[in-house]
Amino acid sequence: MRLGYGLSLEQTQKLIMTPELRQAITILQLSALELSTYVEEQLLENPLLETQEEILDVKAESEANGAEESPSDDKWEVDWQDYFHDQEENRVRQERVVVEEKQRFDPFITAAPTLQEHLLEQLHVQKISASLPVAEYIVGNLDDNGGLTITLEDIAREKNVSLETAEEALAAVQGLDPLGIGARSLEECLRLQLPLLPNYPPELPELLKYLEDLAAGRLQRIAHAMKLSISRVQELADLIRKLDPKPGLRFSGPGDVRYIVPDVVIEEIGGEFIILVNDITVPRLGINKAYREALSNEEETDTRKFVEQKLNAAAWLIRSIEQRRLTLYKVANAIVKWQTDFLRYGIRHLKPLTLRDIAEEIGVHESTVSRATSHKYVQTPRGIFEFKFFFANSMGRGHNNDSNITTEEIKFALREIISSENPKSPYSDQKLADLLKAKTMVISRRTVAKYRDELGIPAATVRKRY
Repeated sequence: MRLGYGLSLEQTQKLIMTPELRQAITILQLSALELSTYVEEQLLENPLLETQEEILDVKAESEANGAEESPSDDKWEVDWQDYFHDQEENRVRQERVVVEEKQRFDPFITAAPTLQEHLLEQLHVQKISASLPVAEYIVGNLDDNGGLTITLEDIAREKNVSLETAEEALAAVQGLDPLGIGARSLEECLRLQLPLLPNYPPELPELLKYLEDLAAGRLQRIAHAMKLSISRVQELADLIRKLDPKPGLRFSGPGDVRYIVPDVVIEEIGGEFIILVNDITVPRLGINKAYREALSNEEETDTRKFVEQKLNAAAWLIRSIEQRRLTLYKVANAIVKWQTDFLRYGIRHLKPLTLRDIAEEIGVHESTVSRATSHKYVQTPRGIFEFKFFFANSMGRGHNNDSNITTEEIKFALREIISSENPKSPYSDQKLADLLKAKTMVISRRTVAKYRDELGIPAATVRKRY
């Protein structure tokens, strides 16, 4: 075999990730609120971009001054339509509803007070001037749950005070609203809240020493240690469950609250499902007419090159936004076809569905469907769901080898069975598996325990009532 050099022609295909393609992929993954922020950033960077509101304002001003458009403007409009001619057939149009803003006189606040603000306001109206700085220091060292994160010794050393002064300041903080604040353990937190229970039984403070056994459902051990009947221990346990183990969470800041804005709205009107892509928060974009004169100049100047570059970027951005809207509509429309029974009759009729099923139906790659549905929500007659909710996995087999059962349907049946059980004799996980098998849902005991934990349902020993 001889080795040598030679020249040959070969044709290959490769995908080059251009900046425009990266931008289109990024836009496809953005939710409605994220896209609105992204468009606002592009409006600041690209001078050729402007919103439709700005265009209408300029047009209204022009009509008020009696100005007429020049023939060059008409030619520009024709060129612009040709530029997007290939998108017109598949474009999804949506009318924008303009809501007239009315002046409101309702009193409202911009943000709720934080836990620290709420506590400091109470401290400053109390007469504890001697230990007020120490109390403020304690408030600053509370976690989000309201628990104290440092010891009294650390407080006394950091503030250069005696241990008695630190204890006095801690007692003042623990007396503030809400009760349970400043606790160093779960037992102390619940003990501080006992005054919230009117005429609570005298055995209740003693029961707080057995919280671990109580959480594990070992009521017999507690009854033997406290020399009480099991039914009495259960009555006391029910009272403890009325207390809040994390009293500080009610003062979570506004940044901890997530407001869901659906990206797609599905409504049933006259027996048919109507799909609306909810991009009302995204500004409608256009091209600024002030830069058109630079393009009419035939000379190759730096200004012309700059305007052409920005024009291409603006055109690609508008096209990418339209393509995102079209893809979302196609994906939602395909999901509606697959999950029509769920939309009309509920969770029992949710069908198994994969990304490949939707990709094959709308003629795109699975990755496109994954990006289009990532971190996006859809509003349906059954409520607001994340897009991935509709891609339910197939789980379980019936007597006829039917695997058309979703995990959500199994969880729903499991919750129904447990809600109808006898509290004095709750079903074990194996019994639950047998009852699900009778409903043509064949899963193992271990899977039942997994789903039960995901639903937040305790084991049979904890659910049992005496």
